[in-house]
Formats: sequence, structure tokens, C-alpha cells
Amino acid sequence: MGGARIPEDAEPGQRREAFNIMLSMPRGTDPLIVQRAAREFAQAELADHKYVMVLHDHQANPHVHISVRAVSRLGKRLNPRKNDLHRWRETFAEKLRGYGVEAEATRQSTRGQHRQPDPLWRLKAREEGRLRRAPSTKQSGPQNHPAKKAAVDAWVQIGLALAQSGEAADRQLAGHVARFVKEITATQPGTPQRSPVRSEPMVQLPQQKPGLQPNLPPQTPQRDIGPNR
Repeated sequence: MGGARIPEDAEPGQRREAFNIMLSMPRGTDPLIVQRAAREFAQAELADHKYVMVLHDHQANPHVHISVRAVSRLGKRLNPRKNDLHRWRETFAEKLRGYGVEAEATRQSTRGQHRQPDPLWRLKAREEGRLRRAPSTKQSGPQNHPAKKAAVDAWVQIGLALAQSGEAADRQLAGHVARFVKEITATQPGTPQRSPVRSEPMVQLPQQKPGLQPNLPPQTPQRDIGPNR
């Protein structure tokens, strides 16, 4: 009925008729600014697609849901990958900065994080009391994840370079970097982590059928929110 037939032999990632995207910012961000930035994001990244959006400002974090048709007006099917999601976050952060909001899109590993969000079925089952077994706390070693180790090594090198600077401000920043490295290397798996950088916008793309998702726990404007996919 939509004019874009899905072939029977289509790959699993090519069977969607629509995607649901959530753009979110921490508590304290002006919801109208989030809405305006989301509108400009959609105009830039989803220009060839039909989409609708709605602002939710009654929960802890102001966020916008965008439901976008998978097939563009040109017949090209939307199939976002990890790099696309990160570019979307960068675009959203850029639009927020245009309204004076200090937002920066950084990867989880740069913030010393490595986490996977619970799937929607687990969240729903927990809400309804149907979850028979809690997820295992035994992780595959997020503290030793190669991306995180590389990020920590990079932070250490940055800190050393700043510490050798002749500028007092650089040496002071080196102290902040050292404390940040100590914090992210001492945190136990599963413990929420923070970063000293600016507020992080979030772009969330559910892996299941389009639908509303519960929002992240309340965050202060100076905390980071990583992307979920």
C-alpha cells in the first residue's frame, strides 16, 4: 500500500517499513530547543524520507521520537549502520550548539564506557514482573575491551603531553585528564560512569519494530549519554 514492495528474499535488515529514532538530551535542557534541533536534524539527515515526529517533555529527559519511512522518495532503503548512527549524533549535537547548548557527540570508548542496552523484551518483561531470570552480571570484560583500552592509552598520552606544556592551563588540564583516567580504569563493570566533557546528545535506534522506548534515568546537564542502537 505504501508503494514500496519488500521482496520475499530481502535480507533481515531490509524488511522494515519504518524506523523509530529517539533524540534525547539530559534533564534541564530546554525542550523546545531539543525539538528545534531535532527538526533541523531530520531536515539534514532524512531529507528524502517521509517522517513524523513528536516531542516528549513530561519525562525526566526531553526527547523527540521520529518515525521515518524506510524507503525514500527516490526508492533508496534506509539501513543505518554504526557509523551512520554516530554521524546522526554529531549532526544532532551540531544543531544543538546552534542554539547555545554545549553538546558534543563522543563515542562510548572515548568516555571510557562499554555497555549494551537491555533489549525491549527484557525491559517490558521487567516492568510487568514477567522476567524470570535477571541478566548475568558476568560480562565479557568491558574493562578490557580493546576499544576502551585504546581510548585509555590515548587519554594517557594526551595527559602526558599536556603535563609537559609550558602553559599553566595545559598542566591543570593534565590533572583533570589524570583523574578521569583513574576514574574510568577503577570503575567496576556495570557501574555508571561519567565524563568531564560536555553534555552528550543521544540518538537511539531500536532494534525491534518501531515503538516507544522507556527513557534513560535522569541525568544532569553535565553528564554524558551514550548512543543505544
